[in-house]
Amino acid sequence: MREDPFSLTGARVLVTGASSGLGRAIAIACARRGAIVVASGRDPARLAETRGTLAGDGHLAVTADLVEPDERERLVAACGSLNGVVHCAGISRLAPMRMIGAQHLSDVWKINYEAPMLLTQRILAKNQVAANGSILFLSSIAAFIGVAGVGVYSGTKAALIATMRCLAMEVVKRGIRVNCLAPALVETPLLAATETMVASMDQQRAAYPLGFGRPEDVANAAVFFLSDASRWITGTTLVMDGGLTIS
Repeated sequence: MREDPFSLTGARVLVTGASSGLGRAIAIACARRGAIVVASGRDPARLAETRGTLAGDGHLAVTADLVEPDERERLVAACGSLNGVVHCAGISRLAPMRMIGAQHLSDVWKINYEAPMLLTQRILAKNQVAANGSILFLSSIAAFIGVAGVGVYSGTKAALIATMRCLAMEVVKRGIRVNCLAPALVETPLLAATETMVASMDQQRAAYPLGFGRPEDVANAAVFFLSDASRWITGTTLVMDGGLTIS
């Protein structure tokens, strides 16, 4: 174990969805703690911006649409051996269940669930996660609470948690840990865009005793789960909601 158990020095970490939001914040935090980051995203310009903010040398930016098998395979080939994987890529599309269609369901499911699971399968099949490594999925508080209009999204995030528990048992013999983060509302560009479409977010803010989260709050938790500091934790989900579910 490293002298500083929270250090990621020498670790190689893949972060998907790194072109914006929580993925970008996690990639930046990992680099600051000494990791070599493989940053993946669909938007080459925004991904290049993320790459430019990473402290240190040796980082890699790989543009990939993870729904596409060929692009997943290209990302896997670029990664090499990994000590950590953080699945941040995802989408949220609001619609009440009476209005969803097959395309809506398919799009959200493929991006939020199928893509991270199939990417994980390829990485594990090629034995690219080093012993005592860490795999982290970004779930959501939506997996635990009922909110009108996000039923499909919530289902995908709950599915991540259920599968994560099973995967944790499958890889534990190599000391690989598998966990989830389940944040509530965080001050990201996605939230800012939502605020432009609704009359007010004051009611939602009032429900959070500690206020909305910031991207660095989630990023710091990700660093913990990637580092040796969490060596005794697997198969768990950390709810990060500023006190929402106890208020």
